[in-house]
Amino acid sequence: MAKSKLKQTLLPHEIRELRSMLHHLKPVVIIGQNGLSSAVVLETDRALTDHELIKIRLNIEDREVRTKIATEICEKTKAALIQTIGHIIAIYRKNPQTE
Repeated sequence: MAKSKLKQTLLPHEIRELRSMLHHLKPVVIIGQNGLSSAVVLETDRALTDHELIKIRLNIEDREVRTKIATEICEKTKAALIQTIGHIIAIYRKNPQTE
């Protein structure tokens, strides 16, 4: 899976900490066979603003398409890809309003 630009700014211990917080989370966005629409991007952006760390379920069988969508959603939302396991991806974006 391609790294997003933001992921390069996260330190390894920060990524480990974020991964440890993922276990109890459920996917808040589900992307179906229609792929990445503007509505899905807006919903993902809202979820990142509210929660910072989210899981997304990709109901797409083709692994290459899932990889492409994961990279695209990270670019469009300026989020970092934290983890990919099967059909689930986890992304993170710090909410600037909480600083």
